[in-house]
Amino acid sequence: MPTFSNFFVNIFEGLLGFLHILSNKKQQFCILKNISGIIKPSRMTLLLGPPSSGKTTFLLALAGKLDSELKSSGTVTYNGHEMNEFVPQRTAAYISQHDTHIGEMTVRETLAFSARCQGVGYLPEMLAELSRREKAANIKPDPDIDLFMKAAACEGQEENLITDYVLKILGLEECANTMVGNEVVRGISGGQKKRVTTGEMLVGPARALFMDEISTGLDSSTTFQIVKSIRQSTHILDATTVISLLQPAPETFELFDDIVLLSEGQIVYQGPREHVVEFFESMGFQCPKRKGVADFLQEVTSKKDQEQYWSLKDRPYAFVTVKEFAEAFQSFHVGKSIGEELASPFDKSNSHPAALATEKYGVERKQLFKACVAREVLLLRRKAFIFVFKIFQLFVMAVIGTSVFFRTKMHRDNVTDGGIYMGALFFGVSSILFNSMQEMFLVIAKLPVFYKQRDFLFYPSWAFSLSTWIVKIPFSFLEAAALVFVTYYGIGYDHDVTRFIKQYFLAVILSQMAFSLFRTIGAIGRETTVAFTLGAFVLCVLFGLSGFVISRDYIKKWWIWGYWASPMMYGQNAIVVNEFLGKSWSHIGPNSTQSLGVEVLKAHGVFPHDYWYWIGVGGLIGYVCLFTIIFTIALTFLRREYQ
Repeated sequence: MPTFSNFFVNIFEGLLGFLHILSNKKQQFCILKNISGIIKPSRMTLLLGPPSSGKTTFLLALAGKLDSELKSSGTVTYNGHEMNEFVPQRTAAYISQHDTHIGEMTVRETLAFSARCQGVGYLPEMLAELSRREKAANIKPDPDIDLFMKAAACEGQEENLITDYVLKILGLEECANTMVGNEVVRGISGGQKKRVTTGEMLVGPARALFMDEISTGLDSSTTFQIVKSIRQSTHILDATTVISLLQPAPETFELFDDIVLLSEGQIVYQGPREHVVEFFESMGFQCPKRKGVADFLQEVTSKKDQEQYWSLKDRPYAFVTVKEFAEAFQSFHVGKSIGEELASPFDKSNSHPAALATEKYGVERKQLFKACVAREVLLLRRKAFIFVFKIFQLFVMAVIGTSVFFRTKMHRDNVTDGGIYMGALFFGVSSILFNSMQEMFLVIAKLPVFYKQRDFLFYPSWAFSLSTWIVKIPFSFLEAAALVFVTYYGIGYDHDVTRFIKQYFLAVILSQMAFSLFRTIGAIGRETTVAFTLGAFVLCVLFGLSGFVISRDYIKKWWIWGYWASPMMYGQNAIVVNEFLGKSWSHIGPNSTQSLGVEVLKAHGVFPHDYWYWIGVGGLIGYVCLFTIIFTIALTFLRREYQ
């Protein structure tokens, strides 16, 4: 089991096993055995089976999303093409039982963003092929239908006709402009969220949908409405749908075209719903009149419940194993028909070139980046209260700092006075760092949705990371203004306006560095507790090695690398150099031949040179770029273990 201790034990055992010191204690566990069959388009298939029968693994295998650590043999083909011949993430979609959405977006905005990222898929090619055939057959299309198809195939639109179409067939028109909602924001119901999850895939090019336990947490009436909507979309859009349900109600069961019964990793029955009871009757088991067929199918393979369905009273009952059921199905007329189809491989020439997605992303990467930026701007407006409050919070801190270091009590007589000014500057730098910590939690809140959309190839990781960074740049200017505009003249820093502008610019860059740092920590930690612990530790290290808490002259040689690696050091050094090399500190200090400002800088281990301001600015900009790159790498390769 994946526990904290077993993680290290597995590494140690794996190393010893690799060196042939310790024998491998792991046992082989077969999840699926001898699975063969065909899933056909324009038909909705119900996947039934008791818990731990391998339903989720079966759906993941069909969608091409099996864990790389699982060993598998055999092939899954789409129109005769193997997985390596096309992009399965854009051709098929595995929809889990978890509804993962951004709560601050409306239903329409959620589907429109999905459509904008996934593109219109094969529709332009299909329309061109249809036009060619119409001209060849001298057919004049209906004007309304022709207009609809051209509008549906229109690329580069934020909201195309398909979005409105899917909203209608899924019954989401009434809540189209309602927030999806989450734990904080009130939104749509659970059943509507399930339909939004399905709609996210329907607006794109994926026409093979594999839905895992979508009825979790829903009542039978809501499940019926959802399945009815999916059935309608499956038949209208010519999709291929496989839905896993644990205990569907009889009316829900009747909506399906085909049934796949899975038990102990083997297919017991696969074929039309109308023949499933007939197959078990041929085996001597009969479904009672008042018993739901779905419940009967779940129990008839169980050793505990099988005997009650035995109908051949003239013959003694003997337990029929799953293997015997699977073998008998091969002799059943439905099983024979499937076997004959499997015996002759699908002719690839019958598959249209546009039927399978071959491009990694649905639209140009430039358009994907624009879509991500537009979404971030939208979320920034929706969460405006948080950012306004953070600016107000920094403003309050600036007022408090100004009241503590008020200019009427600040003097420039000796090195001790300079130390008080340096403390005031350190307070400003610290306030910006602490105020930026909220970025870590905002990123963690968006990660589940990002992981889902990344795996479905909605957009590349860099599009998300760069859009998140760019949209926050104006906020850094406002944050720096809230601090510097209050403290600069309130505390009484150097009166040169050039020094004021340079301090403001430095505060903007420092804010950007802090945002990038905490975004990176959030992406690496991925969980609130882990990220907060890591963030607090990083803050302690940055404070200790900033050059203020411990002067550079007193840092031990084996720790001096931490001083040079600390981004806070570059910010602190730049801001104090900008202040203490100004005109207000140019007078000669007592018992000294140097200016008081240079004397203060040397006393605190800071290099007394003007160019250190630009070194600090360059260092902070470098860290902004470095943290953004690390943030992108973490988004690309890391994932949450439960997903």
